[in-house]
Amino acid sequence: MSSRILSVAEAIRTRRTVRHYRPEPVSVADLDTLLDLAIEAPTSWNLQDRSIVAITSEAGRAGVTWATGGQPQPQEAPLILVFVAEPESWRDDHSDVYDQARDNDAWSEEFVTMFAAASQEFQEDLARRGLLREYAVKDAMIAATYVMLAATELGLATSPMNGWDEEKVKKTIGIGDRADLAIALLVAVGYPAERREHPGRRARERNVFHEVYGLR
Repeated sequence: MSSRILSVAEAIRTRRTVRHYRPEPVSVADLDTLLDLAIEAPTSWNLQDRSIVAITSEAGRAGVTWATGGQPQPQEAPLILVFVAEPESWRDDHSDVYDQARDNDAWSEEFVTMFAAASQEFQEDLARRGLLREYAVKDAMIAATYVMLAATELGLATSPMNGWDEEKVKKTIGIGDRADLAIALLVAVGYPAERREHPGRRARERNVFHEVYGLR
């Protein structure tokens, strides 16, 4: 674990994508921390329509290596997190979500009634337009970003991976027959075996506009 707590800004500025890792495992305590913080990530309509599969076994990492075409991260990193999007989960019972919000004095009964109806209408509209998968993947990606920043604070390195075969990833984590689920991102986690320097970013003026795209 890092010797001091990083600010969010420091974590953002110091995080690097690492491809090579030392073999030391991620501790159970650190893994629990990462997963606890991941589920705190924002989620549209508080549907929490994403799940995380933590892979540490040799067999599981071999499966991810196969699914990623032999990339080094799953071969070397002791932990791979697979972020699964659940586009159809809005159809499930969410009474536990509403109960928790009531218990936390976050939502009133009136708000719950309004929110449940509005959420249903919103998701039905997404379904008509074929956008359920897109929205669920966005939610899962936000959770993955939280994990990468939290890992940086813990002194761990990460590598977000987008080069993989979805059907192979799904088969590896036991959902090969689940057309209702999608893979959003893979994140390798571990202790770095290399030092990666910041390659730099374009000046803000190149990519940031005001009010209208292209207007600086």
